[in-house]
Amino acid sequence: MKKIWLSVALASSSLFLTACNDDHDDTSVIVIDDGIPKYDISQPLVVTPENYTLSNMTAVAGQSVKMTYKMLGVNGSEVQATSLLFTPKTAPPITGWPIVVWAHGTTGVADVCAPSKAPLNIYIKGMIDQLLAAGYVVVAPDYEGLGEPSENEAHPFLNLQSAAFSITDAVVAARNYLGNQAAKQWMAVGHSQGGHAALGAAQYASRAQLDYKGTIAVAPASNLAAILIVGEEQAAQETDLESKISTFAMLDTYTALITAGLRNKNPSLTYQQVFKSPTDEIAALADTECSDVLSESLVAAMGQYAAGNGWSLDAYPRTQSNFLSLPEVSQFLSKDSQPLQVKVNQPVIIYQGGADAVVPKDATDLLLSGVAAKQSSIQYHADATWDHGTAYVLNIPNIVKDVQSLMPIQ
Repeated sequence: MKKIWLSVALASSSLFLTACNDDHDDTSVIVIDDGIPKYDISQPLVVTPENYTLSNMTAVAGQSVKMTYKMLGVNGSEVQATSLLFTPKTAPPITGWPIVVWAHGTTGVADVCAPSKAPLNIYIKGMIDQLLAAGYVVVAPDYEGLGEPSENEAHPFLNLQSAAFSITDAVVAARNYLGNQAAKQWMAVGHSQGGHAALGAAQYASRAQLDYKGTIAVAPASNLAAILIVGEEQAAQETDLESKISTFAMLDTYTALITAGLRNKNPSLTYQQVFKSPTDEIAALADTECSDVLSESLVAAMGQYAAGNGWSLDAYPRTQSNFLSLPEVSQFLSKDSQPLQVKVNQPVIIYQGGADAVVPKDATDLLLSGVAAKQSSIQYHADATWDHGTAYVLNIPNIVKDVQSLMPIQ
């Protein structure tokens, strides 16, 4: 199986690189040293933070607020962004509370899918409770394009730089709001899409011009082309119809979210170029609905088709045969979405489950086999019994200990 993953990755890279270019022509920001644009937003906090009351944090948090501020968007201009911010009940140390960024998993690309618009997941709340009790500020950004209905912009799903700037700019906004109550030390923790974002923060940490201490990434998304290609092959061989539909729906959900996010920078890209009819109409729900509704709609359509075709998905119209080679898609898959393409300077800790069907362990193994990853300081914790959810849930106590080890309270 590992040989299959390696061969798919190599083949997809050679295909996609023919369409790649270094199209980073932003001239509206200051670029120094490592080529990463440094934080230069004149009004980082543009709206007074509002209380976040959807989850009861009063027992452990001194403040629970939703910030609205400016960040540097994927198109090179400043856009409004939102983030949750929680502070400990205890007094800050002399140097201020260190900051932990929580990078959330996939919710969708439509504004309504912003995590700040919903109560905290019970496990996420539990982790935040522990971090607050240990003396850390927790910042939880929505990511670019989520949380601001006034901005007619889709979330650039799994765009590494956008995800990284969503994190760095939220940290700077939090420090501007908290003043000397916040320290310069910070780090990122994320799961799934958030693990991908946390690895992006490691690569682009210098943008914040603060003291970055490290990254904890659980089942981080990477090698998306290989995941799509190998997943397609494995699903096609699946004999259980329910499992086949479930896998195809998952793959098509992520493809739809990728397409929706790409339309931010490439408005001429259409769902019809990526999906066959009538699946293109379902995929277009990504513009307005969250990932769970999108997935359920795809499952329902495939189930209805199978029921009328001898319980078979043969000839079911899903994706276009050539969509991976579309220039916008190939650029994104081969470069714009891939973490750990350069050496990172601070420690990275990765947790990965061998039973993960969303981000397969083979994808993470392949990520860590790269030259840049080998040059970086990375601890890799893998367990054959963890799936996509339990790799995070079962390791929350370890994640908190990791934070305390990488960024002890001064």
